[in-house]
Amino acid sequence: MDTELKSLEEEVHYLVKLYQDTCIENDNLRQQLADTSARNEKLTEKIHIAANRLDSLLSNLPDNE
Repeated sequence: MDTELKSLEEEVHYLVKLYQDTCIENDNLRQQLADTSARNEKLTEKIHIAANRLDSLLSNLPDNE
């Protein structure tokens, strides 16, 4: 009986440790996702700015007709 309780206690400690590790990993992944999303927004804005500049330059080119 004592051995079974000890074994069960070890399993519970192991599961708690796995849970804690998973929570930490999830927090890290959430932060990475937030950072990546912010970077993606900045890059998307830069693409829009570059596209607008390119459109402006192309509209100012003389026609070769």
